[in-house]
Amino acid sequence: MPTITQIDAYQKEAFTSTLRNGKTVTHEVYTQGNGSKVLILIQELPGIGQETLALADRFVNEGYTVVLPHLFGKIGKTAVVVNTFKVFCMRRQFRLFAKNESSPIVDFLSDLCTATKNKYQVDGVAVIGMCLTGNFAISLMANKAVLAGFASQPSLPLARQKHIHMSPEEIMAVKNRLDQVGPMHCARIQGDKICTAKRFDAYQKAFNSDKERIILHELPGKGHSILTLDFVDKDGHPTKEAFENVLTYFNGQLG
Repeated sequence: MPTITQIDAYQKEAFTSTLRNGKTVTHEVYTQGNGSKVLILIQELPGIGQETLALADRFVNEGYTVVLPHLFGKIGKTAVVVNTFKVFCMRRQFRLFAKNESSPIVDFLSDLCTATKNKYQVDGVAVIGMCLTGNFAISLMANKAVLAGFASQPSLPLARQKHIHMSPEEIMAVKNRLDQVGPMHCARIQGDKICTAKRFDAYQKAFNSDKERIILHELPGKGHSILTLDFVDKDGHPTKEAFENVLTYFNGQLG
């Protein structure tokens, strides 16, 4: 098994942004790699555990610079219950049950995408959101700094599978941007009870009624975290194929 690059080997800096609610927030941002293609990798609810760090390594090994914002939780291990409590306490940044609006933390992430594009002087960046942050990857496609996005098992709004964690205005902005840069990708595992087929039905109706703007993938089997906790690094495995498809898509979009 390859050695996983630990967080103390990353470059670390603080990034500050003002949210739509007027609140100023600062989060630490970790970076590794010096590739010509840039990825914003947004953590999932279990945290920035070893599986997420391994995912970052896979992209670095493919010639990427990986930018990893730390939004909540400890780094290096997963803690679903503790992190869930922490996110519930961060109501100014996360609105877990909101329908027809996104969480204010999207504004922080959007500003980070713009700043990262400018810092590395690239045409644009790619983004991955997973689980709690999966929906954010869709919202961020409205930003002109973002050229590619992958929403992995998007889980918001919680307990409201038929609804979308975006306002009608946000949906329209994303649709217009995807018409310019081409479709993004979104995936779930068929047996997933957190991101169900009903959510994909909602995306299909909102984004793909007249053309395909979000390519929706359903992987066989059970599980939830496609690229991390349930990832199997074995040729032919659906999760390994999902990673390879994302990599091909990102490479094409970022040149």
